[in-house]
Amino acid sequence: MNLSMKNKMTKTLLFVCLGNICRSPSAEAVMNAVIEKAGQSSDLTCDSAGIIGHHEGGRADSRMRAHAARRSYDLTSISRQFKYKTDFDKFDMIIGMDDQNIKDLQSQARNKDDLKKIVKMTDYCTKFTHYKTVPDPYYGGEEGFELVLDLLEDACDGLLNHLNGKL
Repeated sequence: MNLSMKNKMTKTLLFVCLGNICRSPSAEAVMNAVIEKAGQSSDLTCDSAGIIGHHEGGRADSRMRAHAARRSYDLTSISRQFKYKTDFDKFDMIIGMDDQNIKDLQSQARNKDDLKKIVKMTDYCTKFTHYKTVPDPYYGGEEGFELVLDLLEDACDGLLNHLNGKL
């Protein structure tokens, strides 16, 4: 049974990393591709945000965009900062990329309902299970950007399966 059969309401997902220029906009793009391929675009919507607002209003990192484009992902989102006063109400799931993102999100939670929405991206990996976080590629080399995409492809597939009740 797919998500649309279980619940006619659209589910909203927010991917969060530190600055919203590498990992979270990539997660948004990869998840959108996974959703589209599964024919569930009317069931799920995605967005991304950063813990900090340093890059707010800017595009994703040019290196991340280039690596993503090689896999046919178009990183079009514009960086924004996570807004706890509205984002916890607007999104059904808030998905952090690493342990520090999770701690930062938890520290901004207003109540137990907010806390229940926070999950870690790698919890949905089915192939790359030895990775406990999606590492920040910003200060690394080319292989870091590729690893991020590998992890996100795996985790996004796993997340959709989870949402569809297959895990």
